[in-house]
This record gives sequence, C-alpha cells and structure tokens, in this order.
Amino acid sequence: MWSHPAWKHLLYPPGTPQSQHLAHYAKVFNAIEGNTSFYALPSEDSVKRWQEAVPAGFRFTFKFPQSISHHKALVATEQELDQFLTRLAPLHSQISHYLLQLPASFGPAQLGALAAFVEQLPPGLPLALEVRHSAFFQKGEAERALNRYLMDKGIDRIIMDSRPVFSMPASNPALVDAQQKKPRVPVHAIATGQRPVVRFVGLPEPALNHGFLAPWVSKVAQWLDQGLSPHFFVHSADNDQAPLLARWFYDEVAKRHTLPALPPFAQAPLF
Repeated sequence: MWSHPAWKHLLYPPGTPQSQHLAHYAKVFNAIEGNTSFYALPSEDSVKRWQEAVPAGFRFTFKFPQSISHHKALVATEQELDQFLTRLAPLHSQISHYLLQLPASFGPAQLGALAAFVEQLPPGLPLALEVRHSAFFQKGEAERALNRYLMDKGIDRIIMDSRPVFSMPASNPALVDAQQKKPRVPVHAIATGQRPVVRFVGLPEPALNHGFLAPWVSKVAQWLDQGLSPHFFVHSADNDQAPLLARWFYDEVAKRHTLPALPPFAQAPLF
C-alpha cells in the first residue's frame, strides 16, 4: 500500500490529500506492491494518475486478478488476461513484476495449466509466482519440478515470510487478523530468476522483527553481490510502522552492500 492513516506522521506533510499519497510515498521508497488489481481492475484514470505520480525509476508490481488465478485456475482466461494487460499497458515500463498468486488448492497436478498459461503471456513479461500448496514446500519432487520449471523460464518464485506473525499468541486484533489471513508456509530462500521477490509480514513493533530480518539482510546482500536484483516488500500486522521497518532493513543491507541513500521521511517519526 502507499496510503495509510498512520503514515501521515512519516510520509505525508500535514493536510496532504489522499490523491497525492503515492507521489509522497515515491519520494521515499522506490517500489510498491499493488494488490488491489487482485480484486478488481483499476480504472484507466487511476492508471494514468499512478503513472504521473511517480518518477521514472519507480517500480510497481501488480497481482493478476483472482478471476484468473483463483476462479478459473489459469484455464480459459484469454479474455481476462487481455483486459488486465491492456489496462496496465501504460505502466508496463515501470512494472518490475506481474505477480501470480496461486491458491493452496493449486497443486502439482496443475503444473501443466501453469505452463500453458505462461505460454500465453507476451514474451519477456516479468513474472513472479507465489504458490501455497503444501507439496511445493516439502523439498520433494513436486517442489524440485516447480523450481526447475521456474528457473528454465526465468520466473521469480515469490518467497512469503510470515513467521513473525505466528511466533506469538495473537494479543491484539491486528495480529488475530494477520494469523487468520496470512499463509503459514515454510521459507525457502531460493532465487529462480534474476529478481527474487520476498514478501515479509512482521509484528507491529518494528524491533520485534529484527531477529527475523537479520538472515534476510545477509541473503539480500548476497543476492546483490551475485548481480541479482532482489525486491523486498515489508509489511506488518497493522502496517502502522512498516515504513520504519522497511527503512531499518534497507539501512542494514546497505552496511553489507553499497546502496544509494534513501531520502528522508517527510516528518520525523512520532512513535
């Protein structure tokens, strides 16, 4: 997300209208996960506003609609796929990945449907895949077959790390909600393409996540040293202090690998 009420103390100057939140977000961070496209296609006007709000180097990710990934399980989706790609076409040069999130019901027997779907995509379309079926996390033949396929196609496998939110009993509504909605899957830190994607979901208090993030600092620095271009997205159960956690992580990686300094927040943190 790029708009959140708690972030007015960090990213947005006082009185900033919501329509300008993305522009201010893009002054501090250089990428964003776009999850709203999972639920509905954005309007043409929205796509145009997003394009105009960010600098040339800013990168979006957008999820394929659930009508493609969940309702039709990648079968007979030509019309929905054309609508999706056409609507986002003005942003294509600024999209780092199109995210394909598959449900837990999508298992090894359906890899043929995945391969057929990928063949329909325009050549060179940057694709990242998130799977949730347990067989793809057991380090058996199903997972090996998936990883071999992704490596052969240069598709990045999305790594979901939700361990922090399941590390303690849910003591507040935000944590209860996160434990109900976020997948609890093993973390396999594998790069199947050139731009590995990590989705980290942490606890509300930033410092409680540092121990979980420390191995990621080393892994991301290693990927950078190897010439890869990792994309690391930071969330928390309530997202109130997620920007602080993202900044902490970036600064820690910068101690291991030379990175450009991020611009300062619009205001000093009030937390």
